[in-house]
Amino acid sequence: MFENAVILVTGGTGSWGQELVKQLLLQNPREVIVYSRNESGQVKMRWELDDSRLKFCIGDVRDREALLKACSGVDYVFHLAALKHVNICEEQPNEALKTNVGGTQNVIEAAMACHVKKVINISTDKAADPVNFYGMTKAIGEKLITYANLQTSRTRFVNVRGGNILGSSGSVLHLFLDQITEGRQISITDKRMVRYFMTPQMASGLLLTAAEHGKGGETFVLKMPACKITDLAKVLIEAYGEQQVELKEIGCRPGEKLHEILLSPFESQNAVILDDHYIVVLPASGHSELNRSYVNFPSAEAYSNLGEHSLMTMSEIRALLEGSGLLPSYRISS
Repeated sequence: MFENAVILVTGGTGSWGQELVKQLLLQNPREVIVYSRNESGQVKMRWELDDSRLKFCIGDVRDREALLKACSGVDYVFHLAALKHVNICEEQPNEALKTNVGGTQNVIEAAMACHVKKVINISTDKAADPVNFYGMTKAIGEKLITYANLQTSRTRFVNVRGGNILGSSGSVLHLFLDQITEGRQISITDKRMVRYFMTPQMASGLLLTAAEHGKGGETFVLKMPACKITDLAKVLIEAYGEQQVELKEIGCRPGEKLHEILLSPFESQNAVILDDHYIVVLPASGHSELNRSYVNFPSAEAYSNLGEHSLMTMSEIRALLEGSGLLPSYRISS
């Protein structure tokens, strides 16, 4: 579907954005435009990828006029730009609101004005039953994207909902590795904490699936593996042979959940199983034609990392990290 297409990626210099851009370049597009505020990130990407089809544009999603210019002649938009750290959004909610809500609305309006074919908006599991400001802004962004389909028939808008990307900038993986190599205690906010994780490859696959199959109005959710944060820390400690590193519990930060969910109980009433890897959440109302197109798919139960959904073992965590090139091969002792 991307053959000879022009594609814009907001936030394209981030970890998820860079992996997506690499995957998009394999689809034979005419041009992939990276739109971000990160000048040094753009310079680094230009040097590393060295592809004439790759273009760069300095800009902020808060700037509607800049987005209008960037969207001119574009076929597809992947909207990844966001303020994503829970603690930063709790401390500076106005800034999170401007980027995650106002920026998403700017993307919607620019895409409509430029007759973009499809917009794929990246959200988070924290938007399901949100308790922190980050999750709330992303939940509003999802609603704006869904509602946009009722405003136009020329541009289709689709959400994807992911989890924590292993190895992304600022991720817990890098924090733990830094603490291990420096010989410090690993800091864990609460030893009961469980999180959904996905690799950069899984994340890009989610976006490409939504782009291909999304009709407009859906939220695509990846069935991600969940693991205890303490088990992830133990795998890393053993991988690097630092058995003396201890786990130190420091207490939850403001807005931090012990357990995330992928679907809220309300959303599960309007969710279907697309295949072994994806769940699709349909709008509760106002999209009758869309809902009819999924009538033959099986219903999805509320999907969380509690109760019936088992957690990854340490061996499975290791295999996931190794398979993504995030760890050297090693053997976990029994």
